[in-house]
Amino acid sequence: MAEFDRQGAGVRETPGVQAWKFSDIIAVPEIREKWEKVRKHFFLRESTYDMTRRCNIDCEGCYYYQGDKAAVPENRNPDQWRQLMRHEKDRGITYVVLAGAEPSLVPELCRVCFEEIPLGCIATNGIKRIDSTVDYQIHISVWGNDETSRRLRGAKNMLKRQIDNYLNDSRAVFVYTFTRDNIDEVDEVADLLAKNNCRLTFNMFSAPVGYSGGLCHDTASLKKTRETMQRICNQYPDHACFSRYNIVAHTHMLGLHELFSCPYPRANPSTDIGLGRSFRQYRTDLSWDRSAACCVPDTDCSDCRHYAAGSAVVTSRMFRHGKDPDLFKAWLDYVDVYLAVWVRGYEKSPDLCADLIAPPGHDVFEK
Repeated sequence: MAEFDRQGAGVRETPGVQAWKFSDIIAVPEIREKWEKVRKHFFLRESTYDMTRRCNIDCEGCYYYQGDKAAVPENRNPDQWRQLMRHEKDRGITYVVLAGAEPSLVPELCRVCFEEIPLGCIATNGIKRIDSTVDYQIHISVWGNDETSRRLRGAKNMLKRQIDNYLNDSRAVFVYTFTRDNIDEVDEVADLLAKNNCRLTFNMFSAPVGYSGGLCHDTASLKKTRETMQRICNQYPDHACFSRYNIVAHTHMLGLHELFSCPYPRANPSTDIGLGRSFRQYRTDLSWDRSAACCVPDTDCSDCRHYAAGSAVVTSRMFRHGKDPDLFKAWLDYVDVYLAVWVRGYEKSPDLCADLIAPPGHDVFEK
């Protein structure tokens, strides 16, 4: 979790509207309960790590193969990775995100990272199972039904293989990425996941720099995705891990950067506090470049609605949401979802906010 900014801290100044002190907001009993629950995890400080340049599938619109990340040499020396993780601990990193092309292809490196920093997550396509001795959260990417996966990712029977690999595995969270064309397929996918007692959360396709293919969202697909997310959450409350404010933040016509301003170094020149100071995105040669460092490098910032980006972009803006009880409830629901998706053993609580609450300084949805 990113350190909090203080932009927007204080009280509401709208004429004729009650001014709330933060202490009064968190004194509301239901708010207090969830506040005490989530703030125990404010120690989380993340960085991300590309584990390998290799992958066992070929996805349209892949972030990893955009830019020059895949051109650097690949370091597969476990001792050097262990040294890196120890250095990361020394500078205060408590949570790691293992990504790149496909981390399951380097299980020995994943194990080294877990042995040194035991809180983390692995982003995987799920075709090759990651051994349970690596006790990180496992985020399994789903881009539609099996026909769509075959067409866009070159993999047959992908969802079945993913479920078989992670059936009854408490680490697994299936991440359904909505594109412009696969919105209607989520019903089929969610039903199959629920029948197999698998957890589900949502992501939005966010265009890599220079991408002009058919997966990008438009006004109509954002609206349809928003309505579909609400319906799936209502239909599968025990399996779909999302909140109303997640839906608002990720299906708004404005991207995350314009809504909240992105704290990742690539978009944030400040090194005084928060992610601008602590976050690094390491490549497979164990180097990093501050000017390119963000949670999903080479994403077009203006189109970024990525669930991983929101885990820091939205959660770090606590003070902006501390203006009235309804807005703060929405933020707490978002943080609660973030922790349930990213932290092993954390259980999501019932949402406090049932409405689509507008982000600070914006309409609920732009015309």
